[in-house]
Amino acid sequence: QVQLVESGGGVVQAGDSLRLSCAASGRAIDTYAMGWFRRAPGKEREVVAAISWTGNNIYYADSVKSRFTISRDIAKNTVYLQMNSLKPEDTAVYYCAAVDTGQFDYVMFGTYEYDYWGQGTQVTVSS
Repeated sequence: QVQLVESGGGVVQAGDSLRLSCAASGRAIDTYAMGWFRRAPGKEREVVAAISWTGNNIYYADSVKSRFTISRDIAKNTVYLQMNSLKPEDTAVYYCAAVDTGQFDYVMFGTYEYDYWGQGTQVTVSS
């Protein structure tokens, strides 16, 4: 079992930055693909960014490209999402997710592809 705990959310103004962290416990996530998702009010959960276990493969949703950066620190068993130039439409609950891809260096996009989820952290961006 893997437990994921997100942190770093908050209330900011448009144009500000935040860094979300996802700390994993229970086992090492060095062979796990990781993803950041978000759910805005009245909308379905959507992928924001995802990273393969080596970090060599990375995906960003078009809406966050050039503004968000996903990264991972294997030694700390932690994944990060640096969010710059935040917009009101980025307001959502942000979730971290993990799935063991073993020897395959895959990046995973779909919510159904992940086995473990955190409880989420709220990000609110005011205009």
